[in-house]
Amino acid sequence: MASFAATVGDWCLKVPIAVEIVFKEAAQELVSQLDQLLADEVYAKPQPPGYKRTGFLRASLMASTSAMPTLSRDNPGVAVPPDLGDVILVINGADLGDTLYLGYTASYAAVVAYGANGTRPRPWVAMAAQRWQMIVDQKATEIKARLGL
Repeated sequence: MASFAATVGDWCLKVPIAVEIVFKEAAQELVSQLDQLLADEVYAKPQPPGYKRTGFLRASLMASTSAMPTLSRDNPGVAVPPDLGDVILVINGADLGDTLYLGYTASYAAVVAYGANGTRPRPWVAMAAQRWQMIVDQKATEIKARLGL
């Protein structure tokens, strides 16, 4: 498997920080697209009868450089505003070469993503993951132009 630097391209070797910039900006864009896809695929759709929308699933996105976040938190049943600040802090604090884990901690996230009990799947995570290479390519192009390379 090629290194992240090799995936980005040889041009980044001219500016050592370029690979790290691409990595962090691509990860931030992935988070942005995860959030938008969740909003589009889940929150913009009609609610099932009797369902109380709280925003908890959206707010449960976590980032880590040590382990994958687990599906371990129950919905508190009250409105929870989304805040990606902690996720962005983890991304910005990551070192090049770190594995970045992004995951939802709402205990029902898998049910929403894969469907269950007659509900259709809403695979926003898989959809965003499929965009990773495109996101990296786009960010590499943007940063290459920004740095004048």
